[in-house]
Amino acid sequence: MKKIRFISIYLPQFHAIPENDMAWGKGFTEWTNVKKAKPLFWGHYQPHIPHNSIGYYDLGDPETMIKQAELARSFGIHGFAFYHYWFNGKRLLNIPVDNMLKTGKPDFPFYLFWANVTWSRSWLGQEKDFIIKQTYTKEDNLNHIRWLIQVFSDPRYIRINNRPVFTIYRPNDIPDLDRFIQTFKNECTIHGEKEPYLIASNSHTWEDDLLKKGFDAMLCFEPQLGLLPNYSSDKLLVSKFRNNLKLDILSCKLKVYDYTRVKEIMLNRCLPYPYYPCLFVNWDNSPRRGRNSIIINNSTPQLFEKYLRLTIDKFKTMGFSENENLIMINAWNEWAEGNYLEPDLKNGFKYLEALKAVVEQVNRE
Repeated sequence: MKKIRFISIYLPQFHAIPENDMAWGKGFTEWTNVKKAKPLFWGHYQPHIPHNSIGYYDLGDPETMIKQAELARSFGIHGFAFYHYWFNGKRLLNIPVDNMLKTGKPDFPFYLFWANVTWSRSWLGQEKDFIIKQTYTKEDNLNHIRWLIQVFSDPRYIRINNRPVFTIYRPNDIPDLDRFIQTFKNECTIHGEKEPYLIASNSHTWEDDLLKKGFDAMLCFEPQLGLLPNYSSDKLLVSKFRNNLKLDILSCKLKVYDYTRVKEIMLNRCLPYPYYPCLFVNWDNSPRRGRNSIIINNSTPQLFEKYLRLTIDKFKTMGFSENENLIMINAWNEWAEGNYLEPDLKNGFKYLEALKAVVEQVNRE
């Protein structure tokens, strides 16, 4: 493995769309929740405010992504993995990618990461009070891959062994998964494209080895919130109080965890398959869920750099080939989850600088 390609996951929810207008109010974007966030305990960093160099940008403006790509490249990011929203032929939050495909700008590598979840008002992927439901049919599977083949032909599209990369967030939600995978591969061959290099995210099924289903690789998605105690309970609990007290937080309601502790849990798991790693920057979805949120506290650029180096060391033991050299960073711009590399007023460019220091050292070795 001569060189690692660092890919940052990219959220396109920074432009208004009718579906969000109807669900959350006219003009809703990710910034709506970010701006109204409030601290929930002493020392809680909220609201998160973007650095003056980027501001509260609008992805409806093609120039925004051009600037983002320039910034990402300058700090060692190889490309973006755009969250892709496809609902029975309907695409949502598609303007940034459409602008990129139409204009050819920015000249920056990318691939698509299908976030195949029902949109609901819970912000947790639970299928209640839904905005738009994720469904699957044989006909739609064909329409989906035929549309994707057009995107795969873009010269900027990221490939492994000349095969276009495509990641699926919740693969086990897809009925008859074996047939789905075969459909995608067959259609690419029929239309003169290489079979896609399919990556299954273990976001919600980390114990399942989906290589046996026909995927080419697994992605060890972070953060794996399901590994944290009480992560799904919004009740008042004594166990929460005890955990929070260790962080000097007096609450039996909040779910707060220490970044170092969380990283140790996630880094030291023994999974039954090789995988591409995914390192999260931070996590605090209180802008979306208030006192029912999950907050991972005490992340710093120094700790991020430390765990990125440990992640790389572990990745080198996975046995991947020279061209299978992806490491994911979650995320470029998940602002309402407190999970972003982009500069803010508190840390400036320090997370990006930490990343650059690692990238430069690794790629010199």
